[in-house]
Amino acid sequence: MTEINKKVSALFAVGAHFGYSKSKRHPSTKGNIIGAKNGLDIINLEDTVDQIEKAKTRLSEIFAKGEKVIFVGNKVIIRDLTPEIAKCDKILYVANRWIGGTISNFSEIRKRIFRLKRLMDESEKGEFSKYTKKEGLKLEKEIIKLKKYYFGLIGLTEAPKAIVVVDGKDEDIAVKEALGKGIEVISISSTDTNISEFTYPIVANDRSRGTVEYIVNELFSGCNSSAK
Repeated sequence: MTEINKKVSALFAVGAHFGYSKSKRHPSTKGNIIGAKNGLDIINLEDTVDQIEKAKTRLSEIFAKGEKVIFVGNKVIIRDLTPEIAKCDKILYVANRWIGGTISNFSEIRKRIFRLKRLMDESEKGEFSKYTKKEGLKLEKEIIKLKKYYFGLIGLTEAPKAIVVVDGKDEDIAVKEALGKGIEVISISSTDTNISEFTYPIVANDRSRGTVEYIVNELFSGCNSSAK
């Protein structure tokens, strides 16, 4: 079995080939569809393997330069795995909701990231003891709130080189912000999405946890081995 066939089989095993129904199909994905089964479009996984390899090569180049990438893994099926998948120091992540302005108004977002880091440092060092109990509780609540949206972005001091999104249609705000700033977008998206918008589209079943986990792990596999 060739390497491509092995990868196609691995994708097939996790259900990556299932798209949406023809009625939901976006015209831009027509060339990635090889048939239909039970009313669902069937994705050509050989194309998907090729798309993964192209995106993976680009990410490896970015990681080798020590540049940062944001993984946008807000989709419910993958949200709990997002922090674990983004375990390389060059990968930051968003796992709850993309906050508008994360890229387009980064200077303001950076202030919130720094605020969270400072409060966490103070809390860990026991420095909240200098405040009243009420003030200390208020700060702890602020930490919880900030963590929800910015914890995965600690370490991001400038705009990322690329973002990797799960379901580019759902994450349209993140996609628009990135493209508007000339930042590359790698998107794992199903057949209902306009894939022409993305720098590196990967057409696959974005409703399958197994599919998304497999693809993202492939994309990020070169991060830890690259230069710091």
